[in-house]
Amino acid sequence: MKPNYRRCLSCRQVAPKQSFWRVVRVYPSRKVQLDKGMGRSAYLCPNESCLATAQKKNRLGRSLRASVPEHLYETLWQRLAAVADTPKAESPNTEHP
Repeated sequence: MKPNYRRCLSCRQVAPKQSFWRVVRVYPSRKVQLDKGMGRSAYLCPNESCLATAQKKNRLGRSLRASVPEHLYETLWQRLAAVADTPKAESPNTEHP
């Protein structure tokens, strides 16, 4: 079975779906959340440059067609710090071209 590929909304890198963070606008409530739910999705590389660009240029909000709460960005920054603390062998997509 072929792997599912997705594109990072900041750097436009294509990679398997599992190597990205998923942000979802849940239908029909228009609530934006991480990882789970059915609705419009956006994918983001788990690295500092992609997260900073997405936050600065409101790329998540434009891609999801909804306002993204600030606490969601704070959660992503905390996840990034946790990924940075783990050894590189465990995190598949920490290097960025």
